[in-house]
Amino acid sequence: MSGLILASASPRRRELLQGIAEFTVEPSLFEERAHGMSARQTAEYFAAGKAKEVFSRFPDCRVLGADTVVALEGEILGKPKDKREAVSVLTRLSGKTHSVYTGVCLVGRGFCKTVSTETLVTFFPLDRELIVRYVESGLPLDKAGSYGIQDGYPLVRCYQGSYTGVVGLPVEEVCALLEEAEKYKC
Repeated sequence: MSGLILASASPRRRELLQGIAEFTVEPSLFEERAHGMSARQTAEYFAAGKAKEVFSRFPDCRVLGADTVVALEGEILGKPKDKREAVSVLTRLSGKTHSVYTGVCLVGRGFCKTVSTETLVTFFPLDRELIVRYVESGLPLDKAGSYGIQDGYPLVRCYQGSYTGVVGLPVEEVCALLEEAEKYKC
């Protein structure tokens, strides 16, 4: 196997990358454990860990890893364990601005670079009925911060930064990494 591998099972990342490059998917076996790092550092560390783990199995390929971390007032809000936790997280985000960091790492022969984006996302004040309806849809249960900006619910008042970064793969940064890697013929 050669070419580009996406080290992620995320359907959102696959969808975003399809518009950029041809690739195959190989989910990473990297174990995500935070070590007291900031949200940005965590996103970058996890993205690099995922890419390097898959590269160790496919050293003739270029491997792209990514990770998205949502943080409110410095606290990382991961994927919810259940519907109750999703309701709690969305209630906390209601009417507030939080940060979404997405780290991306591209690894190839003689090349390894990690970058990240930060997007500030402001939620509308959310009423409980909307939160419960959204959580009951099942959509937020596999997403950091218990929401997807692309899910079609009126949660986000505005954002400043990369929309595709919030979805899970900052397209402009990925294109720049792929271009830079081409110079190294990896």
